[in-house]
Amino acid sequence: MNGVQADSAAMASQTAERGSGLGALLTLGASRKTLLFLTILSGLVAQAGTVTSIAAGAWLVGRALTHAAPAALVPGFWVLALSVVAAAVARWWQADVSHDFAFALIETLQVSIYDGLERAAPAYVLGRRTGDLASVATADAELMEHFYAHMLGDYIGAIIVPACALIALFFVHWLVALALLPFVPLLASVPLWLAGRADVEGEKLAAAVGLLNADVTESIQGLRELSIFGRGAAHLRRLTERFAAVALAQRRYGSRAGLQQAAMDGLFALAVLTVASVGIWLLGEGRLALGLLPLAIALAGGALMPVMEVTLTARKLSALKAGAERIVTILRQPSKVEDLGHAAEPADATIDFKAVSFGYGGERSAVLRDATFTIRRGETVALVGRSGAGKSTCANLLLRFWDVQAGRISIGGQDLRDLPLATLRKMVSVVPQDVYLFNESVADNIRLGKPEATQAEIEHAARLAQADEFIQALPQGYATVCGERGARLSGGQRQRIAVARAFLRDAPILILDEAASNLDAESERALQIAMDEICRDRTVLVIAHRLSTIRAADRILVIDNGQIVEEGQHSDLVARNGDYARLVAMAGEVE
Repeated sequence: MNGVQADSAAMASQTAERGSGLGALLTLGASRKTLLFLTILSGLVAQAGTVTSIAAGAWLVGRALTHAAPAALVPGFWVLALSVVAAAVARWWQADVSHDFAFALIETLQVSIYDGLERAAPAYVLGRRTGDLASVATADAELMEHFYAHMLGDYIGAIIVPACALIALFFVHWLVALALLPFVPLLASVPLWLAGRADVEGEKLAAAVGLLNADVTESIQGLRELSIFGRGAAHLRRLTERFAAVALAQRRYGSRAGLQQAAMDGLFALAVLTVASVGIWLLGEGRLALGLLPLAIALAGGALMPVMEVTLTARKLSALKAGAERIVTILRQPSKVEDLGHAAEPADATIDFKAVSFGYGGERSAVLRDATFTIRRGETVALVGRSGAGKSTCANLLLRFWDVQAGRISIGGQDLRDLPLATLRKMVSVVPQDVYLFNESVADNIRLGKPEATQAEIEHAARLAQADEFIQALPQGYATVCGERGARLSGGQRQRIAVARAFLRDAPILILDEAASNLDAESERALQIAMDEICRDRTVLVIAHRLSTIRAADRILVIDNGQIVEEGQHSDLVARNGDYARLVAMAGEVE
């Protein structure tokens, strides 16, 4: 595990202990103590240098007003020059180190988000839109750059620098300091006046952006279908509404920010005017030297400047909080299964379902009810039934995407829950009906089945899957990029690449979701020979849709309403004139 992955794991565990999204992000910031310290230090030096230069300039003006000798002004000039240089160098340093800090943490954060999605998948991602989840991992995560790079250090400075400036004002005159004192917390509290409204608007803006990203992603992926059915204009109207909703959310957010800015500017001006008025009164009473009046006004402005800076950045706090909550919602998603097993990989690949019950929404919505069956090693078993009968659920439970709610599933007598997930997934290959190919080369997509595979192994698996010939005919052969979701390949080609993955993985258990469904008759016959070979001495569960696949199975299980209602070979089951015979009679509508 590298440093980023270690930080990601720590982040995932810490979020469960924090009450808010920003609290969890603060904890993540503490994981990079050196960069955090340097970010805060550079910010402090920059703010202190700026205030000191302003104070030094005011002191020089005050000394000039009292006709001080030029030699007496030299120390002030040195302080002014050094403070200006220190502030400039510190600002440059702060920009460099704070962004190193921020982007290192964002990298950790984005890895954590993906890890959270992977941990909670597929249960959490079902019913959620890809674009919205992608928005959390990109837009919301990148929004945190402002939090880490521009807010953490400035907030510390907004406490220390005003405190030092107020102490200096007490040395000028205690009444001047007292006149300024109420304005510091008052100015700092401005964002709190509109906090409730800001939080609501921030959440609305984040949600609107997420919906927009989801719709844009979906529109791009579905452009072909929109064109075919002439729905491009209608979908554009929907996108226009989404853009308008985001614009409205941004305007409302900006309006609230403008009101906050006006309140802060007014308070700042009132504070400086108050200090100036008290200083002039003290001057008239002979209790304050003329040379100190410019310094008092400058220190007042300098004390409030860091507070103004953080209150200006704080107007983004509601959007940051909304983004942080969306991120932490993913990070806090529990896995549907616990990876606590330590058992070794069983030598026997026999699968046993014993009185298994399961429902995606709990036992009240059970998909499987007391399902019991066995698939012996080396046996190919076809699972047939109408759509929604529970066929795919059996495959999902065998892969342990979910855990059974009652009963037990075992491989070689070993309960799945006693096996490490990595061991279990290594034992099972899957050829789905809807194949997902990444926007990578053909070779890399096949290599998904065995990351360390050589080129020779990849090509051998492709030949077994009857895919080598069409791959060699591609523009760049095995180096040809498949396109997003394999868009540059036909359905049958995608299917054969998925079969090649399974050949390459060489797992003792195969789940075939009608692997030959998208092949022409000639390719299907050739593939069937290869499938007969790969299925030998392996445990094979076929989610069967077509009679040709069903007849080739050693045994057929008929599932209905979550239960195994019939079992046997094709001819025997037809002769019984039961559920299977009725499915066969539906002329290929077996699902």
